[in-house]
Amino acid sequence: MTVEDQAETVAFLQGEAALQGLPVDTITTHISTVLMAGDRAFKLKRPVRFPYLDFSTAGRRLSFCEAELVLNRRTAPELYLGVRRITREADGRLAFDGTGPLVDAVVEMRRFAQHDLLDDLAQRDVLTPALITDLAHRIAEFHRGAAVSLDHGGAAGIAAVIDMNDRSLRAVALVPDAAADILRAAFQDAFERHASMLEERRLAGKVRRCHGDLILRNICLVNDVPTLFDCIEFDDDIATIDVLYDLAFLLMDLWHRDRADLANLLFNRYLDETDEASGIGTLPFLMAVRAAIRSHVTAAQAAGQPSDKAANTLTEARAYHDLALSLLAGSDATLLAVGGFSGSGKSTVAARVASRLGPPPGARVLNSDRIRKHAYGVSAVTRLPSSAYQPEVSARVYASLRDEAGQALACGCAVIADAVFDRPSERASIEAIAATAGVSFRGVWLEAPTTGLLASRITDRRNDPSDATAEVLLEQVGRDCGTIAWKHLAAGADPATTRDAILASSPSYGDGRTKSRKAEPA
Repeated sequence: MTVEDQAETVAFLQGEAALQGLPVDTITTHISTVLMAGDRAFKLKRPVRFPYLDFSTAGRRLSFCEAELVLNRRTAPELYLGVRRITREADGRLAFDGTGPLVDAVVEMRRFAQHDLLDDLAQRDVLTPALITDLAHRIAEFHRGAAVSLDHGGAAGIAAVIDMNDRSLRAVALVPDAAADILRAAFQDAFERHASMLEERRLAGKVRRCHGDLILRNICLVNDVPTLFDCIEFDDDIATIDVLYDLAFLLMDLWHRDRADLANLLFNRYLDETDEASGIGTLPFLMAVRAAIRSHVTAAQAAGQPSDKAANTLTEARAYHDLALSLLAGSDATLLAVGGFSGSGKSTVAARVASRLGPPPGARVLNSDRIRKHAYGVSAVTRLPSSAYQPEVSARVYASLRDEAGQALACGCAVIADAVFDRPSERASIEAIAATAGVSFRGVWLEAPTTGLLASRITDRRNDPSDATAEVLLEQVGRDCGTIAWKHLAAGADPATTRDAILASSPSYGDGRTKSRKAEPA
């Protein structure tokens, strides 16, 4: 509800730009107006009051502008320049930071191009794996440094969100009451399964002052670096949440846009850098909570829109509702092991398969090269000395891979084990992990037609986690691998063909997913 007229403030800001001869572009949402001129943007909080926020007075708007500045400088100090008070001076005119009474306040920001929003990049289909990998690193870094709270989140926090979603969905009348009842029952069932883990994570310090609205439209490129901005500043309860619940919003956003491949990549690269493995079983549920939020929020936006636009908005809202249901449907965990000599394309195949295996956001891909680099405390593309590849070190790497696989399977997550697996004992040990977890197992061996093909692939690698050389390859080829009973597939085949051959026999493909998905790149 709008409680006062802000036209004079908007006219003042437009006039300040006009004095500099700058055209003004304006973006208006239900809670803010952003005026952009030259290399600056001024974000004005609209004088509105809703059940979840109150910007009704100039003093409150100033306070929230100051909070927005502090909170967003955690991730985007280059964008958030300051807070400007708008005052009424003795002559009756408005001024920036004058001595007169406060009339309003704005956040002054450095302007960025709209085509640098990740939302825009996604619409143009130019999001890249490299960008998503960098984004995962930035989010992990942000979450590590965020302030811990033991007084928010946990089971009670998520239960409150589920209740709010149910009430809001019924209020907008997006679906019949019977459909709302089905969704509510599915959420209640899932909540009962995950409540103890949510509480365990709260007590372990996993609830932090996060972003709160972590979707593609709130991430932009600043000097080619993915940068989080526009976090929730008006309600600590909304933003002080489990870090995986924060991440789940972005995973859901990518999944909704039919980019399950990028959602899975984000999921895996984030886990590579964080200690969150024990909670990954909650992610399909948390993604569903986020989808339900977007469902009723999007439906509410249709009110007052022209009929044609409102129809499209409601279609989008129903798509979120359907996604929430599908995310709650569940899918069986499974273990896929992908083996083969260096250069056979194991990691490429694993990446192609991962988003299609198990419950969303797909399989946890455990790569022996990345595990080794993590053990040595270096980045995935930092080369290690030969001492890091001694037999006893490799044995520890494979043991870590098995431990992580067992933990992920116990959480209900599918796993892809990506390693050479040229020793019979290693193949037997990874199969035993599946048997212990009580899940299906599939082993795939990528067979190259010639050693020369593998050697050329190794030579052509750039910025790759593998340190293997042509000499290492020759050692592998000369070793007695024993009888390899796993399914043999051609290493030189098109990756999409190999992916489809694996999925055709996978018992965990196709359950609990959206019905349409953009094909992953081959």
